[in-house]
Amino acid sequence: MLPNDVTTTTYRDLIVELAARYRLPVVYSFHSVVEGGGLISYGPDNSDLFIHAASYVDQILRGEKPANLPVQAPTKFTLAVNVKTAKTIGLTVPTSILLRADEVIE
Repeated sequence: MLPNDVTTTTYRDLIVELAARYRLPVVYSFHSVVEGGGLISYGPDNSDLFIHAASYVDQILRGEKPANLPVQAPTKFTLAVNVKTAKTIGLTVPTSILLRADEVIE
């Protein structure tokens, strides 16, 4: 499981390449990594986060004090699987996972 931080974001492509080379299954935080060759991701839906952020901006521009706004956790999460990467590292992704995935890359 690879956390999302400045180091893993900066070296994302290298991490994906090394994981494939050494046949390591890695779960990432964002589906964009899976689009770039990562195996699987489960994390917050970025577009949903931006929608919620826009409502906060709207409230602030209408005069609400930021300190009065509640802290919100993500409510929508996405699961993405790269079947091509799974085959490359010798894994078979169970059908139950593929059926639950929001995005399957083949």
